[in-house]
Amino acid sequence: MSRGAISTEKLTKFYGDVRGIHDLDLEVRPGEIFGLLGPNGAGKTTTIRLLLDYIRPTSGRATVLGMDARRAGVEIRRHVGYLAGDFAAYDNLTGAEFFEFLARLRSNVDRAYLNQLCEQISFDRSRKIGTLSKGNKQKAGLLQALMHRPRLLILDEPTFGLDPLVQDQVHNLLRAAASDGVTVFLSSHILSEVEALCERVGIVRHGLLVATETVQSLKARAVRRLTITFSEVVPETVFASLPGIQNVEVSDGRVRCQVTGSLDAVVKTAARYRVQDIVTEEPKLEDVFLGYYSDDDAVAREVKNAG
Repeated sequence: MSRGAISTEKLTKFYGDVRGIHDLDLEVRPGEIFGLLGPNGAGKTTTIRLLLDYIRPTSGRATVLGMDARRAGVEIRRHVGYLAGDFAAYDNLTGAEFFEFLARLRSNVDRAYLNQLCEQISFDRSRKIGTLSKGNKQKAGLLQALMHRPRLLILDEPTFGLDPLVQDQVHNLLRAAASDGVTVFLSSHILSEVEALCERVGIVRHGLLVATETVQSLKARAVRRLTITFSEVVPETVFASLPGIQNVEVSDGRVRCQVTGSLDAVVKTAARYRVQDIVTEEPKLEDVFLGYYSDDDAVAREVKNAG
């Protein structure tokens, strides 16, 4: 197998007759931020638990940081910072006591670095965990994942339920870690988060990996909505015949249309006339993502054939 930060080969997990994931072939490069994207129940958490050797695969294999996930689970976890989707801590401990407890277990915690992280995201360590809001508990979870300067961060829905301000703080923290060479592997169903953070994404559907691409390449295939205002009347047929153009509407010197892929042909055609204004709506990752989940019949057939 490859020596990527994470590599899987036909990784499969069944819970009795229920599929968790099936034939997962995935590679995460060292130092990148990679997002595993899918709705609840798609197989994201199952994948993470297999990588950390918390559960065992039905078949296939995985390596993490060059080590076999089954044979070297304990050693792998020494170098991984993990935030579970259902993170819980000791409610009767203060944040300071909680981190000190973990620091003694790990024995490799840079306390000056921990202090810096707490200041960066405004975390009050004097309060008991049980009295914290959801957002501050999530901060505690992220801090415990980062405090030992791991080589790899594995985060399951890291900002789910957080308010936008806290999400921004978390995003800044993860970007800073990545800039220091840490590989970040996060699962999420929050599309805006993946779009803001990740270089590449894997999309899972019913336990199957259906795409692995850069965020930009996925967005390049999304539909852009374009409005061009001209100083003259432009025939509708001029744009309707261009490749990748749909739903062309012409009214009072204004052309509205949808464009899939490159805008090159549209821009060059528009340049033949006197243009007053061009407005384009930036495509969202959601436009692509939903396409993988829009055909329930196709999904059912795919699941049945892969079983």
